[in-house]
Amino acid sequence: MASCKRAMLFGVVTWLIPFVVAIIVFPFRESWRALFESVMAVTVAGVAMTMALAYFKHVESRWLREGLLVGLLWFAICSIIDLPLMLTEPIGMTLTEYAADVALTYAIIPITTLGIGYALRSREAPMTTRSGS
Repeated sequence: MASCKRAMLFGVVTWLIPFVVAIIVFPFRESWRALFESVMAVTVAGVAMTMALAYFKHVESRWLREGLLVGLLWFAICSIIDLPLMLTEPIGMTLTEYAADVALTYAIIPITTLGIGYALRSREAPMTTRSGS
């Protein structure tokens, strides 16, 4: 990883911003569940993209590997911080509910970082075109 300290810090921020948003929109969790879930998915996607773009400004090579590693790290950080909060009251989810709801939303994170890593790698080594295409 380009910078473990930076990656860890960005991972915590990647968890913290959606957590704050969740607190703000929590009243909708019961009364308008679809809105709550949509706001959370969009928030996680936006934060993942923003943090990944900021992180990759300091990555000079091995972008695909870095994207995979940092995405999995951020996913793990978010899940590790979240689990004790989500499995106890007032949320009280089961582990299965957490996996199907929150963890699945967090899958956006490594998908985003891997995609950015792939795009940066592709930019470095452009694909060749076939003749006649």
